Amino acid sequence: MMRKLLQYTIEEVEPFISWPYFYHAWQMGGKTEEARSELRDEAEQMLRLLRGKYTTKAVFGLFDAFSDGDDIIIEGVRLPMLRQQRPPTNGAHCLCLADYIMPYDEMRKDTIGVFAATVERRMETEHHADPYQQMLVQTLADRLAEATTEKMHLEVRKTYWGYAQDENLSMEQILRGEFQGIRPAVGYPSMPDASINFLIQKIIDMGSIGIHLTENGAMQPHASVSGLIIAHPKARYFDVGHVGLDQLADYARRREIPLELARRFLASNVM
Repeated sequence: MMRKLLQYTIEEVEPFISWPYFYHAWQMGGKTEEARSELRDEAEQMLRLLRGKYTTKAVFGLFDAFSDGDDIIIEGVRLPMLRQQRPPTNGAHCLCLADYIMPYDEMRKDTIGVFAATVERRMETEHHADPYQQMLVQTLADRLAEATTEKMHLEVRKTYWGYAQDENLSMEQILRGEFQGIRPAVGYPSMPDASINFLIQKIIDMGSIGIHLTENGAMQPHASVSGLIIAHPKARYFDVGHVGLDQLADYARRREIPLELARRFLASNVM
């Protein structure tokens, strides 16, 4: 088992920013290259102002883990996962993140990473009197939190966990996710229930880097990311998609929460 706190400067994580996602947040899909270039210039000017003023932080832990059906057991904490109910069009079977973790075996142990990353809360209040500048800072803060997880994940793969010590990828390849393993985030398509953060909080102390949870499990500061690090060489991202009433009831049972609360947590997936 390992648990580590990390702190980065803006300069250290800036190379890991995914600019296409930044443009997406600004709905720049149909804009000209000139418009995107102008926005990029403004963003980089703002980053220069943020350098030296703020840092980003991450906490991660590496733990023994095993799967039990569609659940992942970490440090005695049961994380119920969701399984696709509609097979992918390529004919593959319905996926669940628990598929990438070995079932319990007395002779062998599997490992999983659990992480959270964020920016300093004060960063999100920059330029609060100027809506445009505040939105620019907010979208940059979101990208910096994601960039922090990208840099942390690289260090985990090559050093702390070391399952990919010989990895030698360009920044473009890293940002395209061409490395071994995946980093599914809470609230994203493979793990859509934000309230899983309450379980992650039991495993790693997100408060140690300034993250606090709302009653629904949303993270504050808003520019925060949490999730799992899975090293399985065949692991890939997927969209859980529609959750039927049978799986919803099973999920509520495994989460040990009322059915209606589970329905609220998974409102965007239950139809």
